[in-house]
Amino acid sequence: MANRHTIILMQTSQNRASRTFMDYGSVSQAMDGLCGLYERKLKELNPAIRNITYDIGDLYNFMDGLTDLSALVYDHNIQAYLPYDREWIKQRTFQHLKKMAR
Repeated sequence: MANRHTIILMQTSQNRASRTFMDYGSVSQAMDGLCGLYERKLKELNPAIRNITYDIGDLYNFMDGLTDLSALVYDHNIQAYLPYDREWIKQRTFQHLKKMAR
């Protein structure tokens, strides 16, 4: 799924005004973006802690805490975006982090 334009759609609260999107050049960049979003949130909540660590369960809890989370990934073969749900995003994030740890 390299170099497939990816749009992350999310809603952070029940308020419809909290809907937003982030777009990336690839699925991998999108997963990095979600991890970065979570890391910024952790730093915001824990400003006095220099080195914040977390595990995949913490990241999943963050994703599950969002009112809505989905992805649209461009498929060159059909020239359209394919929708993916929160569970797919969690699986792809895990695969991405596992690959980065090697």
